[in-house]
Amino acid sequence: MARAIEKKEVRKLTKMQTYILYFFLFAFLGWCMETIYSFIVLGHFTKRGFLYGPLCPIYGYGALILIGFLGRYRKHSFKLFIYSAVIFSVFEYLASYVLEVLFHSYWWDYTNDFFNLNGRISIFYSFAWGIIAIIFVGHLYPFFKKKVNLLLSKIPYKIKMFLLYGVCIIFVADTILSCIRYLNV
Repeated sequence: MARAIEKKEVRKLTKMQTYILYFFLFAFLGWCMETIYSFIVLGHFTKRGFLYGPLCPIYGYGALILIGFLGRYRKHSFKLFIYSAVIFSVFEYLASYVLEVLFHSYWWDYTNDFFNLNGRISIFYSFAWGIIAIIFVGHLYPFFKKKVNLLLSKIPYKIKMFLLYGVCIIFVADTILSCIRYLNV
């Protein structure tokens, strides 16, 4: 009697769910980068970012912009550099402006930096965003994509969904509580 071998169905995250996962991963890594940079410059721990938790959403959104739109320039470093420097400088300027208008606070100030625009962006950081984009698209994202895919292949679908929804709920709650905190200051 031949027995049919049952193949276990492996459900994967949708593209949108995977992008949400990358958003949180790179928002957390951005927070780590900011925290380490701040520690090196100031010599002590300082709370970085807008949220209570260890996320800097601007880095999560930036990663999604690179993954979704600018990744196609991976083999064209000069174009990637220029587009990233311009796009992320505009993005950083707008984020700074919106945060100031909504919460009457500043999360960064480049007033003392050479060639800055209203203290919101500076040529140094525009240049840095271009370099970071080249490193991210060429090395960091492929590395993390491989590791994330390997990890996700070992986690049952229901657990992946539970964790993804859980992190989203915590993020929304953190965002609401952070907005309330800064609106009441």
